[in-house]
Amino acid sequence: MNNKKIESYGYTEFYQSQIETLSLNYKDLMPARIIEVHKEQYKIVTEFGEKTAKLKGSLFYNGEINNVYPAVGDFVLVKGNPYGEDIIYKVLERKSKFSRMDSFYETEQVVATNFDYVFIMTSLNHDFNIKRIERYLTAASQSGAIAVIILTKVDLCSNPNEYVEKIEELDLEIPVFAVSSRTGEGLDELKNYIKPFETIVFLGSSGVGKSSLVNAIAGDEIMKVNDIREDDSKGRHTTTHRQLIMLQNGTMIIDTPGMRELGMWDVSEGLNTTFADIEEFISRCKFGDCTHKGEPGCAIKKALEDGKLSKERWENYIKLEKEAKFAKLKEGIKNKTQYKKGTKKKYKKEQLDLVEDSWSH
Repeated sequence: MNNKKIESYGYTEFYQSQIETLSLNYKDLMPARIIEVHKEQYKIVTEFGEKTAKLKGSLFYNGEINNVYPAVGDFVLVKGNPYGEDIIYKVLERKSKFSRMDSFYETEQVVATNFDYVFIMTSLNHDFNIKRIERYLTAASQSGAIAVIILTKVDLCSNPNEYVEKIEELDLEIPVFAVSSRTGEGLDELKNYIKPFETIVFLGSSGVGKSSLVNAIAGDEIMKVNDIREDDSKGRHTTTHRQLIMLQNGTMIIDTPGMRELGMWDVSEGLNTTFADIEEFISRCKFGDCTHKGEPGCAIKKALEDGKLSKERWENYIKLEKEAKFAKLKEGIKNKTQYKKGTKKKYKKEQLDLVEDSWSH
């Protein structure tokens, strides 16, 4: 089969090689990419164009705990159906993944997959929050893709350098760009990321200008834009579901609804990257099991006293680490098929201790 169209959507040897190792049962299937998810209905793109699709019930609704369900950006194997919806049989291994904790079900929620860059977006108004940026960076660093910080609405800010400096104080080697979708300021600096075959996921709160930036990059009004309340900079959801958009130049953007909360899932590597300075201090503690609560030779205590580590950054690290430990606990329960009524009750107190603070900080 000529895969030219699906290749334009980022289908590479990484995915093709997986198919070649599968059993003969999959040989009659074709690759597709998930471009929209609406509950249990999916919009896909294949060599034959866009179609709607649904899951193969016997493979996905079979009571297995560790089934991998498609998310926006996934490459899947489907069986074509000329008379209706195509059928999804298998999700191929992902090269990158952005997840968060589903606060209602206390499980992993996959936001987007198979992207090359994560644009962490915050506007230069009331939305700007260093702790929230650290939270997004932690999850983005875990994803397997390259994180980029985008400061939007620079045309409405009289002192953008002050915000840039606050991020640079985190001592992270993360690119930071201040842009304006209205005036075009700073957009040329994003050219290295806006390329054919590349996929970018946009993340940020409602009202930060994700849809406006999509339109500015595309040079066309392809996304609806809502106004925000200027008194508190809060926005309404413009994007109501996750979707992959193909621009005319071949760049793909995964736009996501604004997140009011981003609960940590598996972010052990992300913590090490985003808080490398803290990890370095911890490694200098006299005792390997130091709790950093007054033990002699505690490097964290000394760094706080010397001003080399801010109290706010340390407290945010502790908070994210607690959430990550709780997520790991929930994943362990799931994998051991222990998630029963009695077990859930047993872990209730630990849950409250670990996530006593709001995720929205």
